[in-house]
Amino acid sequence: MFDIRQVSIFHSLTPADAREIAPYLGTASFSKKETIFAEGDASEWFYIVKKGKVKITKISQEGKEIILEIVQPVEFFGGIAVVRGFPYPANAVAMEGTEVVKLSRRHLLSILDRFPNLMYSMAANIGDRIKDSHETLKNIALEKVESRIASLLIKLSDKAGEKTAEGVVITMKLTKQDIAEMVGTTVETSIRTMSKLTKAGLVSSRAGKIVIRDLEGLKSLT
Repeated sequence: MFDIRQVSIFHSLTPADAREIAPYLGTASFSKKETIFAEGDASEWFYIVKKGKVKITKISQEGKEIILEIVQPVEFFGGIAVVRGFPYPANAVAMEGTEVVKLSRRHLLSILDRFPNLMYSMAANIGDRIKDSHETLKNIALEKVESRIASLLIKLSDKAGEKTAEGVVITMKLTKQDIAEMVGTTVETSIRTMSKLTKAGLVSSRAGKIVIRDLEGLKSLT
């Protein structure tokens, strides 16, 4: 059984509260690259990643996919649209074989009514994520690619960084394609920029994961 208290906004629930909510939770599985919902779809479900990774994306006017956010296990997505009752404002796509826990809009609103303190936690979380998405889009519009990639790596080091003797290892596995889509550039440019950062001693790679060797050096590029 999935314990919803693993999700940050539900931390304050008691074990009894979590058991009360448990019957409302469903599960679904998605294969790599499968769309969970598309921009404009009716917001019927609130989702939590149980296993795998989900990317939240928008398509630019030029037809390029831009990754706004990567959602990892025990993080939620689709929240603001479900609470406000408007269509999903972006796409959600499984990046690998992914299992989600889902909660219908009706049940989520009932839970928020039953436990009103959860609304504050959700609002704060959603506010932070909207700010991050706006920063991503602003950087794509205004900053050079090197600065955009440096900003991305710094953000990922905060979200999924693990300190080691070599530096901060970003525990999330990302392909060059993923990085390109997260900063709104081509794969070729992403590869060239990462190579430049590697030669400068700012980053390296280990077992397919990015290691930030000089965080202050990266910050100087932003």
